Amino acid sequence: MTRRTVIAAGAAAAAAPLRAQGSAIERLPIWPALPPGGERIRVRDEFVKRSPDGPPDDIAWPHVATPMLNVVPPGQSNGGAILLIPGGGYARVAVGRTGSPQAWAFAARGFTVFELLYRLPRDGWAAGPDVSLQDAQRAMRLIRAGAAKWRIAPERVAAIGFSAGGHLTARLASRHSQRTYEPVDDADRQTPRPTVAGLFFPVITMTEPSAHAHSKRELLGGDVTPARVARFSAERDLPSDMPPTLVAHAADDPVVSAANSLIMFAALQAAKIPSELHIFEKGGHSLPLEEAGKDHPWPGLFERFARRHGM
Repeated sequence: MTRRTVIAAGAAAAAAPLRAQGSAIERLPIWPALPPGGERIRVRDEFVKRSPDGPPDDIAWPHVATPMLNVVPPGQSNGGAILLIPGGGYARVAVGRTGSPQAWAFAARGFTVFELLYRLPRDGWAAGPDVSLQDAQRAMRLIRAGAAKWRIAPERVAAIGFSAGGHLTARLASRHSQRTYEPVDDADRQTPRPTVAGLFFPVITMTEPSAHAHSKRELLGGDVTPARVARFSAERDLPSDMPPTLVAHAADDPVVSAANSLIMFAALQAAKIPSELHIFEKGGHSLPLEEAGKDHPWPGLFERFARRHGM
């Protein structure tokens, strides 16, 4: 990893349009002023290169002061939208500024994709482990509030998450009724409940032996009482109105055990939530967009599932 690069630009500069793959990327802060619970925070937005030899936008954020959305436009809109929540083990957020390949892949299918740069528990926000959920809920509300601007149907907004982002997506789907912050504007009248959820190689449980140790440490710190572990285990206490959920994982994932996806699917089935599970033989801690020169099936599988349930 190269030296850290600290960005000093504020929200207005960060929201300036960028260009990638021939289309304009809009970047916008999700809060109109200081995010909730940050009155005593002295965190600055900071990113690092993920690999010394990687492309310029292959970055991750170990500190986030200004939660943002990348808005990746579709070539031809189908009216649906997807909130895409990247991973990073709750220690950083692995998202660039010009749209990830996954975001562009779904944009090519007609969805307007919103990639979330969310705050992290380690930075001392008042909400603690719920700070990322605050941002996810706010992002869903902001997307729906701007439906006319982005030409999307507010009832057709899915959420998908990868790795630790899968944990956050699962909590967004199952804790959509949890009030994590006081309303700040009219956008907060919208529901944060996704229409459909997709969890890809997700961190799910905080219980042993299947917990992802790094995510658990960053999320819970030293407070690992049984009650706290249960509260932040995403498979626990699923509500009857949890959205339909697809779960996918690679069996050879060396980072997050595929047991997490099995645990989540079992919980979804027990709660009688419409759900689908895919365990691929190969893929590691990822699901590629291409395999052996052909499109990997997972984006199409999610799109088919999502359309079956209102998308």
